Amino acid sequence: MFLRRIVAACPQSKRMFTSSVTHDYSSAIQELNKEMESVFGEPPPAGGLTSPASNGVVNNESQLSSQNMGSSSFELTHTSNSGEAQMVDVSPKESSKRAATAVCKVILGKKVFDLVSANQMAKGDVLTVAKIAGITAAKQTSNLIPLCHNINLTHVQVDLRLNQVDFSVTIEGEAASTGKTGVEMEAMTAVSIAGLTVYDMCKAASKDITITDIRLKHKSGGKSGEYFWGQ
Repeated sequence: MFLRRIVAACPQSKRMFTSSVTHDYSSAIQELNKEMESVFGEPPPAGGLTSPASNGVVNNESQLSSQNMGSSSFELTHTSNSGEAQMVDVSPKESSKRAATAVCKVILGKKVFDLVSANQMAKGDVLTVAKIAGITAAKQTSNLIPLCHNINLTHVQVDLRLNQVDFSVTIEGEAASTGKTGVEMEAMTAVSIAGLTVYDMCKAASKDITITDIRLKHKSGGKSGEYFWGQ
């Protein structure tokens, strides 16, 4: 079959064979076809491989893959059916008490750490200014993060603690509200802006300050319930 197609594609070569060897030629092709089939299996149908648009195997596999993806419980709630960004409609949700705690670390280095500890930075009291900045930032989260809801916070707290072991400042922020959406972003925005404020207050003394380990530590309330980092 394989050679027969090649010959069909090259009719001039076929005419070169005389009628006296036609029978032997056909027999050789049949034997060669059998050997090829024994090695490679049956040849594909004349129509070629099944196209994805047909009802063949390829189409069935793609349909199964699509069904499996569609049956997944994971959904991106901040995208519409057409893939565009959107603000989630939380109106069908029930109101509940929500709280979240976030943390981050600002590594100062010994020189800056000593200045902050002694409250000798040129810009003033680093820890107090950063604390106020974090609280203010939590209340402005929806203005900073485009798809966050504008919610009524019932509590915001930001604490900064000096760590002499690694010459750093640990920042912890808490946010709480009673409503239809969580306050994780408010807590994380609070510690992020507080960390940036520490950097701004200290950058004249050193450019090697690092803000790191920004993460959600704990949250409660809402459909997903309680969460603890690392558990």
